[in-house]
Amino acid sequence: MMKHNSIFQAIAIDYISATPKYLQLANGIVKAIGEGKLRKDDMLPSINELSFEFEISRDTAEKGYKYLKEIGVVGSVPGKGYFIKSVDTKIELKIFLLFNKLSPHKKIIYDSFVQALGDIASIDFYIYNNDYSFFKKLIENKKNDYTHYVIIPHFNEGGDNVQEILNAIPPEKLILLDKLQPNILGKFGAVYEEFEKDIYGALKQALPRLTKYDAIHIVFPKDSYFPKEILKGFYQFCQQYAFAYKVVHHIEDEPIKPGIVYLCLMDIDLVMLIEKILVTKLKVGKDIGVISYNESPMKKIILNGITTISTDFEMMGIKAAELIINKSTAHIPIPFSVTLRPSL
Repeated sequence: MMKHNSIFQAIAIDYISATPKYLQLANGIVKAIGEGKLRKDDMLPSINELSFEFEISRDTAEKGYKYLKEIGVVGSVPGKGYFIKSVDTKIELKIFLLFNKLSPHKKIIYDSFVQALGDIASIDFYIYNNDYSFFKKLIENKKNDYTHYVIIPHFNEGGDNVQEILNAIPPEKLILLDKLQPNILGKFGAVYEEFEKDIYGALKQALPRLTKYDAIHIVFPKDSYFPKEILKGFYQFCQQYAFAYKVVHHIEDEPIKPGIVYLCLMDIDLVMLIEKILVTKLKVGKDIGVISYNESPMKKIILNGITTISTDFEMMGIKAAELIINKSTAHIPIPFSVTLRPSL
């Protein structure tokens, strides 16, 4: 029978991880089983002991055990506590999942990815908030622990040498998500957007409605993580179809004029744009156009419906999971689509 102190040493809670602590607890117990540190019928610490040792709530500890009971790993006996019911765990994969930020769109990717993998994988989820130094530190500290590394590489600044960090990961373990990086060696998987090509194609799809306007202004924050390829595709489209165009870095300083379509990349800029439009007498969809980047449920309602250019985030998560399940190093582009609504 394994002593509780040894169990505590076998389980680690990473307080900077975005993975829920109850899942970290459950994954730690499963890992200890896989390493032979826990055997069938071994008793586990009580809810109170887990709560005290790891500084987590009793609800979190109880939720971890409940999850393990649902997958058949843990059992319980009233008055005695929790024990290892089965060492036949289904978890075959340990995945390091690294996102640049958490947003409604990233949550869709996360949810579809986790659901597609089911209970064959344990996932450690981290967010680096577009900070290259933190990104580098997280990967360097986790380099040898995982079967797969699924990474979204977007940075507010820095990142010029990101290929050196990514090339330190065995290519067969690497999956790039959302953005394809150049100069990555070996055969690795990728599910990504072709930003330059896709923004051009999306605007072309909207061309019949765009023709009633004189100019297109893209609201592109100056020090943002958005790929500069978006601007390249935007320039190419405007030049090809003879639209006047402008890059707006600060929407709060932009005078709102008729005959212009505004393409907003960030929702915070979209809100400010709408506020500025509402104090004018301009009619959205007639005098002035609005396009928003990335679909969300609210955009179906605001201004009677905002036209969006967006990729299929759910598909992105599913395809990343399929690369892992199929042991594939394929590169899969997920194209943009346009949802036309009355704002254009």
